[in-house]
Amino acid sequence: MLKIRLSRGGTKKRPVYKVVIADSRRARDGRFIEKVGFFNPLLPKDKKERVGLEAERIKYWLGEGAQPTTRVARILGENKIIPMPVNGSNPKKAIPKKERKKEGDEATPAVTAPKAEAPKAEAPKAEAPKTEAPKAEETK
Repeated sequence: MLKIRLSRGGTKKRPVYKVVIADSRRARDGRFIEKVGFFNPLLPKDKKERVGLEAERIKYWLGEGAQPTTRVARILGENKIIPMPVNGSNPKKAIPKKERKKEGDEATPAVTAPKAEAPKAEAPKAEAPKTEAPKAEETK
């Protein structure tokens, strides 16, 4: 299966990506069929040097059945080559962890109630062996 994806280049902590057509089974930075653009995430979004694409070649490969990855689909959508993809569901990832716990406590009080009852039933069982253990020590 053909993919339109990013291939990483550049140096450590200074990435520059090539937009390539590659077989999905190949390594990310491995062999590819054709380079159809570049993407530099370090530049501001308003700079035209941030993204360079060969629109005609990309349209050709889309016609041949190549599927863009999610990030490449966003880049292509921003450049009006394909319709802008809908935002994927990213539930609760943008919410800080402390606030997520607060929301989770409010949403699931019924779920925590049965769990609270179960340990109460187990607590007497745990106490019974404790009382038996000292008796064994006393007989020795």
